[in-house]
Amino acid sequence: MEAAEEKKLRRGYTTGACAAAATKAALTALITKEEQPEATILLPVGEFATFSMEECLFAEESVLAGTVKDGGDDPDATHGALIQSQVSWHPGQGIILDGGLGVGRVTKPGLPVPVGEAAINPVPRKMILEAAKEVLGRFGVQRGIKIIISVPMGEELAKKTLNGRLGIIGGISILGTRGTVIPFSTSAYKASIVSAINVAKVSGCDHVAITTGGRSEKYAMQQYPFLPEEAFIEMGDFVGFTLKQCKRAGMKKVSMVGMMGKFSKVAQGVMMVHSKSAPVDFEFLAELARAAGAPSELVEKVIEANTASQVGEMMLEEGLSGFFEQMCRSCCLSGLEEIKGGMTIETSIYTMKGSLLGKAAIDGESY
Repeated sequence: MEAAEEKKLRRGYTTGACAAAATKAALTALITKEEQPEATILLPVGEFATFSMEECLFAEESVLAGTVKDGGDDPDATHGALIQSQVSWHPGQGIILDGGLGVGRVTKPGLPVPVGEAAINPVPRKMILEAAKEVLGRFGVQRGIKIIISVPMGEELAKKTLNGRLGIIGGISILGTRGTVIPFSTSAYKASIVSAINVAKVSGCDHVAITTGGRSEKYAMQQYPFLPEEAFIEMGDFVGFTLKQCKRAGMKKVSMVGMMGKFSKVAQGVMMVHSKSAPVDFEFLAELARAAGAPSELVEKVIEANTASQVGEMMLEEGLSGFFEQMCRSCCLSGLEEIKGGMTIETSIYTMKGSLLGKAAIDGESY
Protein backbone atom coordinates (compact mmCIF):
# COMPACT_ATOMS: atom_id res chain seq x y z
CA MET A 1 0.00 0.00 0.00
CA GLU A 2 2.79 2.42 0.94
CA ALA A 3 4.66 1.67 -2.30
CA ALA A 4 1.49 2.37 -4.30
CA GLU A 5 1.04 5.69 -2.51
CA GLU A 6 4.67 6.64 -3.24
CA LYS A 7 4.17 6.00 -6.95
CA LYS A 8 1.35 8.56 -7.01
CA LEU A 9 3.66 11.28 -5.72
CA ARG A 10 4.82 13.64 -8.45
CA ARG A 11 8.55 13.97 -9.08
CA GLY A 12 10.15 17.38 -9.41
CA TYR A 13 13.41 18.81 -10.72
CA THR A 14 16.57 20.01 -9.03
CA THR A 15 17.95 23.54 -9.03
CA GLY A 16 20.80 22.18 -11.17
CA ALA A 17 18.41 20.93 -13.85
CA CYS A 18 16.56 24.26 -13.83
CA ALA A 19 19.82 26.19 -14.19
CA ALA A 20 20.91 24.01 -17.12
CA ALA A 21 17.56 24.46 -18.90
CA ALA A 22 17.57 28.22 -18.35
CA THR A 23 21.12 28.35 -19.72
CA LYS A 24 20.12 26.46 -22.84
CA ALA A 25 17.17 28.80 -23.42
CA ALA A 26 19.25 31.95 -22.83
CA LEU A 27 22.12 30.88 -25.08
CA THR A 28 19.77 29.74 -27.86
CA ALA A 29 17.98 33.09 -27.69
CA LEU A 30 21.32 34.96 -27.73
CA ILE A 31 22.38 33.16 -30.90
CA THR A 32 19.04 33.14 -32.76
CA LYS A 33 17.76 36.48 -31.40
CA GLU A 34 14.43 34.73 -30.86
CA GLU A 35 12.61 34.34 -27.55
CA GLN A 36 12.66 30.75 -26.22
CA PRO A 37 9.46 29.71 -24.42
CA GLU A 38 10.98 26.39 -23.31
CA ALA A 39 14.11 24.25 -23.28
CA THR A 40 14.64 20.50 -23.27
CA ILE A 41 17.71 18.98 -21.61
CA LEU A 42 19.06 15.50 -20.91
CA LEU A 43 19.08 14.76 -17.19
CA PRO A 44 21.85 12.74 -15.46
CA VAL A 45 19.35 9.89 -14.97
CA GLY A 46 19.19 9.50 -18.77
CA GLU A 47 15.77 11.10 -19.27
CA PHE A 48 14.83 14.19 -21.27
CA ALA A 49 12.86 16.93 -19.53
CA THR A 50 11.28 20.09 -20.93
CA PHE A 51 11.19 23.27 -18.85
CA SER A 52 8.91 26.25 -19.52
CA MET A 53 10.62 29.63 -19.32
CA GLU A 54 9.04 32.22 -17.06
CA GLU A 55 11.06 34.95 -18.76
CA CYS A 56 13.43 35.51 -21.68
CA LEU A 57 14.83 39.03 -21.57
CA PHE A 58 17.13 40.52 -24.22
CA ALA A 59 19.92 43.05 -23.63
CA GLU A 60 22.53 44.34 -26.08
CA GLU A 61 25.05 41.54 -25.59
CA SER A 62 23.22 39.10 -23.32
CA VAL A 63 19.98 37.21 -22.67
CA LEU A 64 18.45 36.39 -19.30
CA ALA A 65 16.17 33.34 -19.12
CA GLY A 66 14.45 32.01 -16.02
CA THR A 67 12.36 29.00 -15.06
CA VAL A 68 10.39 28.34 -11.88
CA LYS A 69 11.63 25.32 -9.93
CA ASP A 70 8.99 22.64 -9.57
CA GLY A 71 9.91 20.36 -6.68
CA GLY A 72 7.01 18.00 -7.36
CA ASP A 73 5.50 16.63 -4.18
CA ASP A 74 8.73 17.04 -2.25
CA PRO A 75 8.62 19.62 0.58
CA ASP A 76 11.67 21.55 -0.62
CA ALA A 77 12.71 25.05 0.46
CA THR A 78 13.44 26.02 -3.15
CA HIS A 79 10.10 24.86 -4.60
CA GLY A 80 8.65 27.75 -6.60
CA ALA A 81 11.93 29.68 -6.76
CA LEU A 82 12.88 31.46 -9.98
CA ILE A 83 16.17 30.06 -11.31
CA GLN A 84 17.82 32.42 -13.82
CA SER A 85 20.70 32.14 -16.26
CA GLN A 86 22.20 35.17 -17.96
CA VAL A 87 24.40 34.34 -20.92
CA SER A 88 26.62 36.92 -22.60
CA TRP A 89 29.47 36.95 -25.09
CA HIS A 90 32.98 37.42 -23.79
CA PRO A 91 36.14 38.15 -25.79
CA GLY A 92 38.08 35.00 -24.92
CA GLN A 93 37.43 31.38 -25.83
CA GLY A 94 35.62 28.79 -23.72
CA ILE A 95 32.90 29.09 -21.09
CA ILE A 96 33.00 31.04 -17.83
CA LEU A 97 30.44 29.93 -15.22
CA ASP A 98 29.72 31.86 -12.03
CA GLY A 99 26.97 32.59 -9.55
CA GLY A 100 25.09 35.86 -9.25
CA LEU A 101 22.41 37.21 -6.94
CA GLY A 102 21.05 34.61 -4.52
CA VAL A 103 23.62 31.91 -5.28
CA GLY A 104 25.86 31.31 -2.29
CA ARG A 105 29.63 31.49 -2.25
CA VAL A 106 31.78 28.89 -0.49
CA THR A 107 33.82 30.26 2.43
CA LYS A 108 34.87 27.07 4.25
CA PRO A 109 36.85 24.04 3.02
CA GLY A 110 35.37 20.54 3.08
CA LEU A 111 32.69 20.98 0.39
CA PRO A 112 32.81 19.65 -3.20
CA VAL A 113 33.27 23.23 -4.43
CA PRO A 114 36.55 25.13 -3.72
CA VAL A 115 36.58 28.09 -1.33
CA GLY A 116 35.77 31.34 -3.11
CA GLU A 117 33.69 29.80 -5.88
CA ALA A 118 29.94 29.97 -6.38
CA ALA A 119 28.08 27.12 -4.69
CA ILE A 120 27.26 25.29 -7.92
CA ASN A 121 27.93 21.62 -7.20
CA PRO A 122 29.92 19.43 -9.62
CA VAL A 123 27.01 17.61 -11.32
CA PRO A 124 24.91 20.77 -11.91
CA ARG A 125 28.08 22.53 -13.13
CA LYS A 126 28.63 19.73 -15.64
CA MET A 127 24.96 19.85 -16.72
CA ILE A 128 25.11 23.60 -17.32
CA LEU A 129 28.35 23.40 -19.29
CA GLU A 130 27.14 20.45 -21.37
CA ALA A 131 23.87 22.26 -22.20
CA ALA A 132 25.87 25.30 -23.35
CA LYS A 133 28.33 23.23 -25.41
CA GLU A 134 25.46 21.40 -27.10
CA VAL A 135 23.90 24.70 -28.22
CA LEU A 136 27.22 26.18 -29.38
CA GLY A 137 27.96 22.99 -31.33
CA ARG A 138 24.50 22.86 -32.90
CA PHE A 139 24.83 26.40 -34.26
CA GLY A 140 28.54 26.11 -35.08
CA VAL A 141 29.41 29.06 -32.84
CA GLN A 142 33.04 29.41 -31.74
CA ARG A 143 32.88 32.39 -29.40
CA GLY A 144 33.47 32.62 -25.68
CA ILE A 145 30.47 32.95 -23.39
CA LYS A 146 29.89 33.87 -19.76
CA ILE A 147 27.07 32.24 -17.76
CA ILE A 148 25.78 33.74 -14.51
CA ILE A 149 23.27 31.67 -12.50
CA SER A 150 21.03 33.69 -10.15
CA VAL A 151 18.15 33.03 -7.76
CA PRO A 152 16.48 36.35 -6.85
CA MET A 153 15.05 35.00 -3.58
CA GLY A 154 18.09 32.84 -2.88
CA GLU A 155 19.47 34.74 0.10
CA GLU A 156 16.11 34.56 1.88
CA LEU A 157 15.62 30.88 0.97
CA ALA A 158 19.10 30.04 2.28
CA LYS A 159 17.90 30.87 5.80
CA LYS A 160 15.77 27.70 5.64
CA THR A 161 18.80 25.54 4.83
CA LEU A 162 22.06 24.53 6.54
CA ASN A 163 24.12 26.68 4.15
CA GLY A 164 25.23 29.19 6.78
CA ARG A 165 26.62 26.42 8.99
CA LEU A 166 28.44 24.92 6.01
CA GLY A 167 30.04 28.24 5.17
CA ILE A 168 27.94 28.96 2.07
CA ILE A 169 27.19 32.67 2.31
CA GLY A 170 24.82 34.90 0.37
CA GLY A 171 22.35 32.42 -1.06
CA ILE A 172 21.41 28.84 -1.88
CA SER A 173 23.45 26.09 -3.50
CA ILE A 174 22.74 24.83 -7.01
CA LEU A 175 22.35 21.12 -6.34
CA GLY A 176 21.26 17.75 -7.70
CA THR A 177 22.97 14.58 -8.87
CA ARG A 178 19.99 13.04 -10.70
CA GLY A 179 18.28 16.09 -12.14
CA THR A 180 15.02 14.88 -10.63
CA VAL A 181 13.73 15.19 -7.08
CA ILE A 182 12.28 11.97 -5.64
CA PRO A 183 9.38 12.95 -3.33
CA PHE A 184 10.31 12.71 0.34
CA SER A 185 13.75 11.41 -0.63
CA THR A 186 16.28 11.05 2.18
CA SER A 187 19.26 11.45 -0.14
CA ALA A 188 19.36 15.26 0.03
CA TYR A 189 19.27 15.29 3.82
CA LYS A 190 21.93 12.60 4.05
CA ALA A 191 24.11 14.59 1.65
CA SER A 192 23.81 17.64 3.91
CA ILE A 193 24.89 15.53 6.90
CA VAL A 194 27.95 14.26 5.03
CA SER A 195 28.84 17.82 3.98
CA ALA A 196 28.46 19.09 7.54
CA ILE A 197 30.73 16.34 8.90
CA ASN A 198 33.34 17.03 6.19
CA VAL A 199 33.31 20.76 7.01
CA ALA A 200 33.70 19.96 10.73
CA LYS A 201 36.62 17.64 10.00
CA VAL A 202 38.43 20.10 7.73
CA SER A 203 37.85 22.80 10.36
CA GLY A 204 39.86 20.68 12.81
CA CYS A 205 37.02 19.15 14.84
CA ASP A 206 37.47 15.67 16.28
CA HIS A 207 34.48 16.05 18.63
CA VAL A 208 31.04 16.80 17.18
CA ALA A 209 27.56 17.13 18.70
CA ILE A 210 24.81 15.50 16.66
CA THR A 211 21.21 16.47 17.37
CA THR A 212 17.72 15.46 16.28
CA GLY A 213 16.57 19.00 15.52
CA GLY A 214 16.91 22.72 16.07
CA ARG A 215 15.70 22.73 19.66
CA SER A 216 18.05 19.97 20.78
CA GLU A 217 20.87 21.71 18.90
CA LYS A 218 20.22 24.84 20.96
CA TYR A 219 20.57 22.79 24.15
CA ALA A 220 23.72 21.12 22.78
CA MET A 221 25.30 24.51 22.12
CA GLN A 222 24.61 25.50 25.73
CA GLN A 223 26.08 22.22 26.98
CA TYR A 224 29.21 22.39 24.80
CA PRO A 225 30.08 26.12 24.53
CA PHE A 226 33.72 25.22 23.84
CA LEU A 227 32.87 23.55 20.52
CA PRO A 228 32.97 25.68 17.34
CA GLU A 229 29.80 26.19 15.30
CA GLU A 230 30.96 23.67 12.69
CA ALA A 231 30.89 20.91 15.31
CA PHE A 232 27.08 21.00 15.67
CA ILE A 233 25.31 18.77 13.15
CA GLU A 234 21.56 18.20 12.81
CA MET A 235 21.19 14.50 12.05
CA GLY A 236 17.37 14.50 12.10
CA ASP A 237 16.16 10.90 12.20
CA PHE A 238 19.37 9.43 10.70
CA VAL A 239 21.19 8.36 13.86
CA GLY A 240 22.96 5.27 12.53
CA PHE A 241 23.92 6.89 9.24
CA THR A 242 25.37 9.93 11.02
CA LEU A 243 27.36 7.86 13.50
CA LYS A 244 28.86 5.80 10.67
CA GLN A 245 29.81 8.95 8.76
CA CYS A 246 31.42 10.38 11.90
CA LYS A 247 33.50 7.22 12.32
CA ARG A 248 34.45 7.29 8.62
CA ALA A 249 35.64 10.89 9.05
CA GLY A 250 37.84 9.87 11.98
CA MET A 251 35.96 11.66 14.77
CA LYS A 252 37.21 10.72 18.23
CA LYS A 253 34.08 11.68 20.15
CA VAL A 254 30.42 12.14 19.23
CA SER A 255 27.92 13.66 21.63
CA MET A 256 24.30 12.78 20.85
CA VAL A 257 21.76 15.28 22.17
CA GLY A 258 18.00 14.79 21.99
CA MET A 259 14.77 14.15 23.84
CA MET A 260 12.84 11.22 25.25
CA GLY A 261 10.75 10.33 22.21
CA LYS A 262 13.46 9.64 19.66
CA PHE A 263 16.19 8.58 22.11
CA SER A 264 13.92 5.97 23.70
CA LYS A 265 14.09 4.30 20.27
CA VAL A 266 17.86 4.71 19.99
CA ALA A 267 18.21 3.11 23.43
CA GLN A 268 16.42 0.00 22.18
CA GLY A 269 18.66 -0.18 19.09
CA VAL A 270 16.58 1.67 16.46
CA MET A 271 18.96 3.76 14.36
CA MET A 272 16.40 5.45 12.09
CA VAL A 273 14.03 7.21 14.49
CA HIS A 274 11.29 8.60 12.23
CA SER A 275 7.88 8.36 13.86
CA LYS A 276 6.92 5.62 11.39
CA SER A 277 10.18 3.67 11.64
CA ALA A 278 9.45 1.74 14.83
CA PRO A 279 7.08 1.99 17.79
CA VAL A 280 8.33 2.87 21.26
CA ASP A 281 8.99 -0.36 23.17
CA PHE A 282 7.30 0.24 26.53
CA GLU A 283 8.37 -3.17 27.81
CA PHE A 284 11.97 -2.06 27.27
CA LEU A 285 11.33 1.22 29.11
CA ALA A 286 9.70 -0.73 31.93
CA GLU A 287 12.88 -2.80 32.31
CA LEU A 288 14.94 0.38 32.53
CA ALA A 289 12.53 1.71 35.14
CA ARG A 290 12.79 -1.50 37.15
CA ALA A 291 16.60 -1.36 36.99
CA ALA A 292 16.44 2.25 38.22
CA GLY A 293 14.49 1.14 41.29
CA ALA A 294 10.90 1.83 40.24
CA PRO A 295 8.28 -0.04 42.31
CA SER A 296 6.20 -2.69 40.54
CA GLU A 297 3.06 -0.51 40.31
CA LEU A 298 5.08 2.22 38.53
CA VAL A 299 6.60 -0.36 36.20
CA GLU A 300 3.07 -1.41 35.23
CA LYS A 301 2.17 2.22 34.50
CA VAL A 302 5.18 2.47 32.22
CA ILE A 303 4.01 -0.54 30.22
CA GLU A 304 0.58 1.09 29.77
CA ALA A 305 1.93 4.58 28.91
CA ASN A 306 1.07 6.30 25.62
CA THR A 307 4.35 8.08 24.90
CA ALA A 308 8.00 7.97 25.93
CA SER A 309 7.69 11.56 27.17
CA GLN A 310 4.93 10.44 29.53
CA VAL A 311 7.26 7.79 30.91
CA GLY A 312 9.90 10.45 31.45
CA GLU A 313 7.45 12.56 33.42
CA MET A 314 6.62 9.55 35.63
CA MET A 315 10.30 9.00 36.39
CA LEU A 316 10.81 12.70 37.18
CA GLU A 317 7.89 12.72 39.59
CA GLU A 318 9.37 9.76 41.45
CA GLY A 319 12.88 11.27 41.44
CA LEU A 320 14.31 8.28 39.56
CA SER A 321 17.20 10.05 37.84
CA GLY A 322 18.94 6.71 37.39
CA PHE A 323 16.35 5.84 34.73
CA PHE A 324 17.63 8.59 32.45
CA GLU A 325 21.25 7.65 33.02
CA GLN A 326 20.37 4.04 32.13
CA MET A 327 18.65 5.24 28.96
CA CYS A 328 21.61 7.41 27.97
CA ARG A 329 23.96 4.49 28.55
CA SER A 330 21.73 2.25 26.41
CA CYS A 331 21.84 4.87 23.62
CA CYS A 332 25.65 4.87 23.77
CA LEU A 333 25.78 1.08 23.65
CA SER A 334 23.34 0.96 20.70
CA GLY A 335 25.46 3.49 18.84
CA LEU A 336 28.68 1.59 19.49
CA GLU A 337 27.02 -1.64 18.37
CA GLU A 338 25.97 0.09 15.14
CA ILE A 339 29.48 1.32 14.29
CA LYS A 340 31.39 -1.58 15.91
CA GLY A 341 33.25 0.70 18.30
CA GLY A 342 36.16 2.97 17.50
CA MET A 343 35.11 6.28 19.02
CA THR A 344 33.62 7.62 22.25
CA ILE A 345 29.87 8.13 22.23
CA GLU A 346 28.18 10.40 24.74
CA THR A 347 24.42 10.85 25.12
CA SER A 348 22.42 13.63 26.78
CA ILE A 349 18.63 13.66 27.08
CA TYR A 350 16.68 16.88 27.64
CA THR A 351 13.09 17.87 28.35
CA MET A 352 11.27 19.95 25.74
CA LYS A 353 11.94 23.02 27.90
CA GLY A 354 15.66 22.40 28.10
CA SER A 355 16.21 20.66 31.44
CA LEU A 356 18.94 18.00 31.34
CA LEU A 357 17.44 14.67 32.38
CA GLY A 358 20.48 12.44 32.13
CA LYS A 359 23.89 11.94 30.57
CA ALA A 360 26.29 9.04 29.96
CA ALA A 361 29.43 8.35 27.92
CA ILE A 362 31.19 5.14 26.83
CA ASP A 363 34.73 4.97 25.46
CA GLY A 364 34.52 3.14 22.14
CA GLU A 365 38.12 1.99 22.25
CA SER A 366 37.33 -0.27 25.20
CA TYR A 367 33.98 -1.34 23.77
